[in-house]
Amino acid sequence: MRHLGLFLLLFAVACVSDPREELLDTTPILAVPSWAKDAIWYQIFVERFRNGDASNDPTLTDIEGSWPHAQPEGWEPTPWTHDWYRQESWAEATGQDFYFTVQVRRYGGDLQGVIDKLDYLQDLGVTALYLNPLNDAPSLHKYDARTYRHIDRNFGPDPRGDEARIAAEDPTDRATWGWTAADSLFLALVEEVHRRGMRIIVDYSWNHTGITFWAWKDLLANQQDSPYADWYEIERFDDPATPDTSEFAYSGWAGVKELPEWKKIGRPEGMHHGAIDGTLIPAVRERIFSVTRRWLDPNGDGDPGDGIDGFRLDVAEMVPLGFWREYRRFVRSINPDAYLVGEVWWEEWPEKMMDPGPWLEGDVFDAVMNYRWYMPTRSFFAGAPPNLTASQYVAHLDSVASGLGPDHLEAMMNLTASHDSPRFATSIYNPGRYKYQVNPRENPDYKIDRPDERTRQTQQMILVQQFTYIGAPHIWNGDEVGMWGADDPDARKPMVWADLAYENETIHPFGRPRRRDPVAPDSALLQIYKDLIALRMQHLRLFVDGALTYLLTDDARGLLAYERVLGDERAVVAFNTSERPQILPLEVEDGTYRAIFPAGDAVNVTDGSLTADLPPRTAVVWIRD
Repeated sequence: MRHLGLFLLLFAVACVSDPREELLDTTPILAVPSWAKDAIWYQIFVERFRNGDASNDPTLTDIEGSWPHAQPEGWEPTPWTHDWYRQESWAEATGQDFYFTVQVRRYGGDLQGVIDKLDYLQDLGVTALYLNPLNDAPSLHKYDARTYRHIDRNFGPDPRGDEARIAAEDPTDRATWGWTAADSLFLALVEEVHRRGMRIIVDYSWNHTGITFWAWKDLLANQQDSPYADWYEIERFDDPATPDTSEFAYSGWAGVKELPEWKKIGRPEGMHHGAIDGTLIPAVRERIFSVTRRWLDPNGDGDPGDGIDGFRLDVAEMVPLGFWREYRRFVRSINPDAYLVGEVWWEEWPEKMMDPGPWLEGDVFDAVMNYRWYMPTRSFFAGAPPNLTASQYVAHLDSVASGLGPDHLEAMMNLTASHDSPRFATSIYNPGRYKYQVNPRENPDYKIDRPDERTRQTQQMILVQQFTYIGAPHIWNGDEVGMWGADDPDARKPMVWADLAYENETIHPFGRPRRRDPVAPDSALLQIYKDLIALRMQHLRLFVDGALTYLLTDDARGLLAYERVLGDERAVVAFNTSERPQILPLEVEDGTYRAIFPAGDAVNVTDGSLTADLPPRTAVVWIRD
């Protein structure tokens, strides 16, 4: 009967074409997709991942409308292997500093580059891709959409042709929407990802557009007479009776005027983020739902197999809950197995993160980007404030999980870094407060050079925890080969590939002394990622579904151990975070425990006590045979 009910729901939705009618079904589809719990996530920032087609590289025309609105003479895309902090000749000629001109940089990463590196990702062990925004947009990050309905012109093989195709369409009439060359290449990517047994989700911001978005441009030109005048959060229109054009005022995301926000209705006055009811206006919802359907079921045949597998949803706490509930129902009516993960981050930056509970009750998202896991994990393993002890760390993890159902916890996207934070290695190398003054602009002492061996030891311990803990491990592209970098924009360096020869990093953005750092993939770290992914996948049900019990929290000696248990299958995971060797005594069930990471000798337990020597700053995983 459950399957019959789902069939009737899908049939009813398929019989209507107006998204407004689709909202009439109030039956929430609560289940978390099982595939998302099993995922090994890999996040790709396409512009900086791989340049697979140099013929589609951006021009100044393509980036017009993005901050800082500069059009430097002699501008051209930056060579992929360029020393990150060294300004190009065109950048030096502007007289502006690095952090101004770096925003004008483009490297030419594209979808062909992603396709070319699918073998690499599959060899790594990745099973699910999360791509930062692909929608056509002038910026390097693509959160400032020109249009939602098409893939960025420079990500496909025919930018000028795509530009003409998009201009010929009526954005308000779905019947005029065609498929650009970039759209077609993206669908080819989706097909190839699925052929390999992998999943793919894409990133959208339904909170704001860019200033080159078609509706915004009409609003700017026609002000209150625009048919889109009530789509955005407008504080004041220009007064046509005065010559002054500076009267126009509106709300941009976080005060950024290049990102005008959609109007929210039914939201309490003065409330701009958090678990707040309300929605977007009907006309905006219709556009969003049309684009959503386009990528979930591209050929419109009712079978979502040719579409993407879900969405990562940007600044989700700034979009009202009422809209998200409608959105989940709509998405699940097209693909009942689609995954929705929200960016729910700061309640009070940089002290307090948002409790994701209201978004994880089954009627909004399946998971959130789990920065709340990484913050205490970094504190315990790296000695970052507030310098948690083992018992405090366990208590903090329990607090993070409190109130959340097991399905949502298992599907959480557990990440050590992203495009919005310092690189994993650099975050550990600079063990200060998380996301606070984590760049050389605000903190002159912030280290931007290649992290040291101690950092690598800490990373390995955190990776062992990440790949044996509850939740789906996430990798930010490049972290697996040891890339380093401060907070945005330094976290968005071009991917380091073994087949390219990179310039050494020798420049400090503020002219301070620094050492010369060779730039090349860290093959040893890459192998650690491969080994841990293989370990998790070989014992997937244990590490996804198994119960977690803490065996030891020894604050004085810096020891932590837990076990994962599922039926007769059992894993023991232990950490020595101290600077000295430690003898580890653990009470476990009898059996033969094989050291699987790092590979080592087996331990026969006959008296319920597993005793092992742990070197300083190491982690070990045993599997009971």
